[in-house]
Amino acid sequence: MPSFLAGLVLMLALWGTAGPTWAIQPDEMLANPKLEARARVIDKQLRCLVCQNESIDDSDADLAHDLRLLVRKRIMAGDTDEQVKQYIVARYGNYVLLKPPFDTETYLLWLGPLLLLLSAAGVAIVYYRRAPKTAAQAELSDEENRRLAALIGGTESEIREA
Repeated sequence: MPSFLAGLVLMLALWGTAGPTWAIQPDEMLANPKLEARARVIDKQLRCLVCQNESIDDSDADLAHDLRLLVRKRIMAGDTDEQVKQYIVARYGNYVLLKPPFDTETYLLWLGPLLLLLSAAGVAIVYYRRAPKTAAQAELSDEENRRLAALIGGTESEIREA
C-alpha cells in the first residue's frame, strides 16, 4: 500500500510539471528541427490572447494553436523571425507581444508602476507633514509644583529637579 501511494504521488507530481509541454501538438511541429527551434523561440515571445499571461508556446487555447500554425506557415514562407513577429503584430497589435516596445501607445504600461510609486510617496510625505506634532511637555507653574509636592510628600526643589 505505501508503494502505491508513493507511485501515485510521483505520478501526480510529474503530471503537474508536464502541462506546458502538452500545448504544442505533434502535428504542429515542423519537420526541420532548426526551423522548429526558430518557431518555438518566436512562440515564447507572443502572448496568448485568450490566456493573456501565457505565451502561445505554453497555451492550450484554440487561438494559440492557430497562432502557432501561422508562425510556422510564415517561417516556411521564408520570413525572418522579425518579419513573422511584425506580421502577427500587424494583425493583433502590440498587445500580442509579451514584451511590447516602448512607444506612445505603451508608455503608460512601462511607466505606470513608477508613477504609482511616486504618487504613493507624495501622498505619504503630505500626510506626515500635515500630521499634528506632539506638544512639548509644558513646565509646571509654582502653584502646581506646591500642590504636587503636597500630594507626594516631597519638597518643591525635588520635584523641579525630577
